[in-house]
Amino acid sequence: MRMYDVILKKRSGGELSREEIRFFVEGYTRGEIPDYQASAFLMAVFFQKMTRRETYELTMAMAQSGEQLDLSGIRGVKVDKHSTGGVGDKTSLALIPMAASCGIPVAKMSGRGLGHTGGTIDKLESFPGFHTSLTRQQFLDQVNRIGVALMGQTADLAPADKKLYALRDVTATVDNLSLIASSIMSKKLAAGADAIVLDVKTGSGAFMKRQEDAEALAREMVQIGTGAGKKTVAVISDMDQPLGYAVGNALEVKEAIDTLQGKGPEDLKELCFTLGSQMLLLGGRAQSKEQARELLKQSIRDGSALKKLAQFVEAQGGDPRAVYDVSLLPKASLTVPVTAERSGYVSHIACDEVGICSLLLGGGRETKESRVDLSVGLVLCKKVGDFVEAGEPLAILHANDGQKAAQAKERFLSACTLSQDAPEKQPFIKGIV
Repeated sequence: MRMYDVILKKRSGGELSREEIRFFVEGYTRGEIPDYQASAFLMAVFFQKMTRRETYELTMAMAQSGEQLDLSGIRGVKVDKHSTGGVGDKTSLALIPMAASCGIPVAKMSGRGLGHTGGTIDKLESFPGFHTSLTRQQFLDQVNRIGVALMGQTADLAPADKKLYALRDVTATVDNLSLIASSIMSKKLAAGADAIVLDVKTGSGAFMKRQEDAEALAREMVQIGTGAGKKTVAVISDMDQPLGYAVGNALEVKEAIDTLQGKGPEDLKELCFTLGSQMLLLGGRAQSKEQARELLKQSIRDGSALKKLAQFVEAQGGDPRAVYDVSLLPKASLTVPVTAERSGYVSHIACDEVGICSLLLGGGRETKESRVDLSVGLVLCKKVGDFVEAGEPLAILHANDGQKAAQAKERFLSACTLSQDAPEKQPFIKGIV
């Protein structure tokens, strides 16, 4: 088999066989197929697209390109949760302890953030001493002992995806349904869970700006998961404004702790209950959505979810006292209000621009080598639909550098649109696939 023939077949609109797809994935992973041929293949896929069967075969080949986690040593049904990412998305911080306290074993692999958001690991490192350097056996033992463990994604897990994603990033081939779905699902399948719950974001702060694109991606990923023998559900949620009020690592941790104390923002609570209900249903801990939601609410009311977070933080070297006393989390030296220049209703917040404000303050990574300042970020005072008086704060910036704060303030003001009429309220949960 020659890579030239595979490229030509796809470029001409042909449907690739399982063998041809595996030839490409395995050859490229081993370094036998050069970047220039892989780039030509990706561009052919970008324009000619892939059938559902091709997308499934690509995903499975990528999932099997390296090590696959065996979680059979963990008791119970292992349910993984994945978000396509957004601004202020601290869902995992609250959801993981809620699900674990309801009896769902959570064995999660997470990454660090690149771009305007910190990843789940970055956020958890706001707890002094927290680390993810667990051996495979420690990881499994911890889940059996306390119901939850988190480790960084290893280089051996779906290595084909790592190589292909880097190439897609520099060849303008990121934005293709099959390539996005196979990238996400190959890692999820290699991570070994029995069931998968996906949070697919849509809106100005999401990868999928249009709802119909988010729905198409959700359907594609659910079909891949189901085809691979995993119970898979996707929830489509709004990312047209930041999730909750806090954006920035330690600030988001505080908001997640508020949520576990029953005081969090309504949109974050709704998302945790919706995703968590699906996790409990797939994991066999509840027979109906209503029962699942009640169990999750009970974990907040009786304090078991908050206690589980403290247990999880302590098990991974962090200071559990910070769960009960948030003053022990990193804190910025400056707070700078961003005030409205006129009165009106907040009709739009350019969500991705708010993420860039946090990045400007030092809360994200511009390159893989960038150091993240865990203390900085911003807290919204108003969200879409709220009325603001001239001179009232729209947000409070948390910064350690006055110059950076001034840049972020200007950027935030241009990200907010005010109008004389209240905008029409949009549903937060857009659908479940």
